[in-house]
Amino acid sequence: MLVVSEHTLKWLLRLYPPLLLQRVWVQEFGRNFKSVKVKINKSLINRNYNGSIFGGTIFAAADPFLPVLFSQVLNPDGKRKLKIWSKSSKIEFLKPGLTDLFFELKITDADVSEFEQALTVLGKYEKAYPIEIFNTGGEVCVLLHNEVYVRDLDVSKRLI
Repeated sequence: MLVVSEHTLKWLLRLYPPLLLQRVWVQEFGRNFKSVKVKINKSLINRNYNGSIFGGTIFAAADPFLPVLFSQVLNPDGKRKLKIWSKSSKIEFLKPGLTDLFFELKITDADVSEFEQALTVLGKYEKAYPIEIFNTGGEVCVLLHNEVYVRDLDVSKRLI
């Protein structure tokens, strides 16, 4: 795991080719990685034949950020052996993304406690989170449900 500041990770992900080439821009990470704001810039590169943002771009933009947040929050010093990924997602396109799109993800203290308790008892946990993606007019264009999976690989520290 990479131990970095919010500012450094923002720039690393801004320059990460799969996001950069899709015009996905991390605007900011919140303090202690409890949130992230993301912008999907509409451009010639990610426009479909209808003139809206390609659905694959929208999906690619939303997919990595919950696992990244949980990784940073649950393992801030990089010493725990955790596997965290998006287990599944469901996406609903409600309106065409004819403008730039925006979304914000937040992790609450209750979310962290829930994950920590499950990891201690079961060694794994999964939970689906809704992600609303808005256009510049504030209308919800996309609703995505992302299921995050976390597994504690250090079995010796678990209570069984």
